Amino acid sequence: MKGVKKQNLPTKICPTCERPFTWRKKWEKEWENVKYCSERCRRQK
Repeated sequence: MKGVKKQNLPTKICPTCERPFTWRKKWEKEWENVKYCSERCRRQK
C-alpha cells in the first residue's frame, strides 16, 4: 500500500459496532482475515 493516499485505502465495516475501519500497516499480511476494528469489538462479538 505504499504511495496510496489515506482516502484511497481499503475499508471494512466492523460487525460489532457497525463502523467503518481502514486498512492499517500492522494488518498488511492478514487484511483478508481481519473482521473487527479493535480488540474490544473482537471480545464483544
